[in-house]
Amino acid sequence: MNVNFNGYGENVLTFIADSSLTEPGVFVKMTADGTVGKCSSGDVFCGVCVGLRGGYAAVQLSGYVNMPAASAKIAVGYKKLGVGDGGKAAVNTSGREVLVLDSTATEVGFIL
Repeated sequence: MNVNFNGYGENVLTFIADSSLTEPGVFVKMTADGTVGKCSSGDVFCGVCVGLRGGYAAVQLSGYVNMPAASAKIAVGYKKLGVGDGGKAAVNTSGREVLVLDSTATEVGFIL
C-alpha cells in the first residue's frame, strides 16, 4: 500500500493491568474499575495494549491500529469487529463499530 495511517488520532491511557494481561499488542477489555485484561474469543474490545510495565498497561483507545485478522480479508468501510479465535480481529455483529481502512487475509488496519 502506498499510504500510511500510523499516528492518526492516537490516544493512549494508562490502566492497571490484571493478571491475564502479560504482553503488549493484544486487544483488551475493562475487567474492574480502572483495570484492563486480555480479551478472549467473543469479547468486544475497548482498545489495544501498546505497552506493559510494572503492573500498568498503556492502552490505545483511538486512532489507527493494525492487528492480526482471524479470517479472510475483511472488507473496508464501517464494520463491527470483536475478538475471534487466537485473539485476532474478527467481524462480529455485536462487536465495536470501526472504520476498516485496509486489510489482507492475515491483517486488518482500522480506526478505533
